[in-house]
Amino acid sequence: MPHHLLTLEWILTLTLLSHTDIALLIVGVIIAAGLGGLLAGLLGVGGGIVIVPVLFWVFTFTQFDPALSMHMAVATSLATIVATSFSSARAHHRRGAVDMSIVRRWGPWLALGALSGGALAGGMDSSALMVVFGLVGLAVSVNFLLPKTLVVAADLPHGHARQPGIAFAIGTVSALMGIGGGTLGVPTLTAFSVPVHRAVGTASSFGLIIAVPAVVALIVAGLDVEGRPPLSLGYVNLVAAALILPISTSLAPQGARLAHALDAKWVKRAFAVFLALTSLRMLWTALS
Repeated sequence: MPHHLLTLEWILTLTLLSHTDIALLIVGVIIAAGLGGLLAGLLGVGGGIVIVPVLFWVFTFTQFDPALSMHMAVATSLATIVATSFSSARAHHRRGAVDMSIVRRWGPWLALGALSGGALAGGMDSSALMVVFGLVGLAVSVNFLLPKTLVVAADLPHGHARQPGIAFAIGTVSALMGIGGGTLGVPTLTAFSVPVHRAVGTASSFGLIIAVPAVVALIVAGLDVEGRPPLSLGYVNLVAAALILPISTSLAPQGARLAHALDAKWVKRAFAVFLALTSLRMLWTALS
């Protein structure tokens, strides 16, 4: 579509939004960014696990097409992860907490899985994406409620296909959910006896590897889709991404400081309850 027609479309869409819708969009995005940043620093999870459901509800409650709300939330979350994961991975690398041998082995398969997941997400309907997020979100919440870290083996699995298969699955599911590498990468690595600090540092580098190809796939998939919010590149809403980035990155250190002042056990339980309720709500909406 020619540039002048795109500009006209944005202007017309903005004029159709009420002041209430615009205010709700801005406030909702700020809340999503704040919660995502705080929890990323507090619990070591990627902000996307919070940002995606909050953005979804914000897009749903405004006058944007509800059939696109989940696509926009997933893609916009991944776009912010491109920037935040780079900063996080660099900080962990400086501390020597990134296992580069795992990154080299897993990286290509994470990227391939993310590209596949992004392409799949672009072609799926909103309800299917909500079911994926809801089911995986419930599994993550259960993991947070476990009294001890789940360990399934004393070392990473051997064999030519096992580790690539795990990495491909993490990349695919993360792209479908709009999350970085921490939410699925950390529990997977610790399950194979990788020390938790090394798992967190290594998984921080997964975010960039996952987010870039997934965002590219979702931008391409959404370029010609009608009904998207104004100032969107494919399924990525540039306004929401621009609001989220500075807030989430500035609040992540505050969350890290809170982690030393609060009882992590109760914080994890509270987050697990929040995530479980959010996931159940998504599943209810999708299946009804």
